Parts: sequence; C-alpha cells; structure tokens
Amino acid sequence: MRTNDDLSSSGFARLVADKTPVVEKIARNLSRKLPTSVERDDLVQDGMVGLIDAILRWTRETTSSHFDNYVAQRAQGAMLDGLRANDPGSRSLRRAMRAAEQVIQRLGHQKGRPPLESEVAQALGLDISEYQRMLQDVQGYSLISLEDLGGSDNAQPYLDYCAAFNIDPLRVLERSALRQALLDAIQDLPDQKKQVLRLYYEGELKMHEIGSALGVSEARVSQLHSHTIAQLRAVILGGEPSPPLLKPRTRKRVDASVAG
Repeated sequence: MRTNDDLSSSGFARLVADKTPVVEKIARNLSRKLPTSVERDDLVQDGMVGLIDAILRWTRETTSSHFDNYVAQRAQGAMLDGLRANDPGSRSLRRAMRAAEQVIQRLGHQKGRPPLESEVAQALGLDISEYQRMLQDVQGYSLISLEDLGGSDNAQPYLDYCAAFNIDPLRVLERSALRQALLDAIQDLPDQKKQVLRLYYEGELKMHEIGSALGVSEARVSQLHSHTIAQLRAVILGGEPSPPLLKPRTRKRVDASVAG
C-alpha cells in the first residue's frame, strides 16, 4: 500500500523510473499500428504524462498487478489523447465509423449475414470509393477502446471506478459471453478477412507484408482490416455506447470454490 502522503520526492522518482519500461512497451506496440509519420518518442512523452497522472491519482490499497494495469491504461489513454489532439479530423472520423457500425449491425439483422462494403456505403449515402477512403483513413481503429468500456467518452471515469473498487480494468475482456460472441463473429467472416486478422494479430505482419501475402495492395489491406473491425464491433457493441457485455460489475464475482 502507498499513499500520496508517504510518497517522497525520491520515492516518486524511483516509481517513475520503475514504470517507464511499461510506457515504452505500450508505445512500441502502438507505433507499429500507426503511420510512420508518428514518432515513437512523442508517444512515450505523452505516455509519461499518463504515468505521472496514474501515480498521483493512485492512493488506495492495491496489489502490484492492479497498479501496473492502472498505469498501462492511463499511459495508453494519454498517448491516444495526444494522437487525437494532433489530428483534428479524428473525432469526426470516429463518429462516422460509429455510424457505420450501427448500419452494419442493422443490415446484419435484416440480411442474416455480414453486409458487404457496398451495402454499408449505400446505407450511409456514400459512394463505395468514399466509404473505402474512410476505412483507409482510420488509424489506430481497435476492437475495444477505453471509451467503449467507460461508455461514450467516459474513459477516465471508468478508470477511476476501477481504482475505487480495486478492479482490473481489463477483467471485462475475460468474460466468457464476450469471448464467445467474438469467436462466433470471427467464424462468420469471409476467409480473406480471417486471414487479415490472423496475419496482423497472430503473425504480427505489417499492412504491406499482408498485402504481399494476399496479393492485394497495402491500401486494400487497411480497408479490409477497418471494415472487419467495424463488423466485429457491431456484433460486440450492438451500436450501444455502453453495451451490457462491457458494463463494469457493481459487485465482486463470487469464487465458485468458495461458494460451493
């Protein structure tokens, strides 16, 4: 346990130095998904702001693992905030992708299958080229973000909630219902999109390397990836800002061995 009252200047410095590798690791993982124009050092700098904020805010009794998770979430959130601040169009682009997710969810129910890109574009009132350009322009588009966990833009309140109740922010991702929904959604994807996911997330290939493997352009891989993520998000989130599968638990889960 530690509190702000008993954290000396030297102790603070040691804690910052001890957790800096966590920030650097997050920056490395994030930078590989971003354009080469984004400097990793800038991500680290923003992440350090999140690290310091986490140390100053974390005043409750906790385990080391929970604190590490809290630091990681604060650091990544600060990096993403930095990226958004440098990209005036990102907020409007995210809104456009939210609209696309809602259309995908609605058309999926109507047609009984994942909709085609052309069908989504038509429902959005866009030419297919406009929709694909939007897919290509999305950077750092992830399956689940802090905003999703917190509901809309309440990422920080969600982290504060986890801190208050000593909850691992990532525990929600371990729920069996969420994992099963994701597995089912991936199973329904066309083979090409499954390959894109496998090569990108399991093979850790870059977009141009995946393009070479599949015989398509790097731009097309980016489009396929973004549309696939939108399809998976439509299944998991269902077009809701705070879907039931991602709502934080208000009570601690009872251990089955203890309950029995």
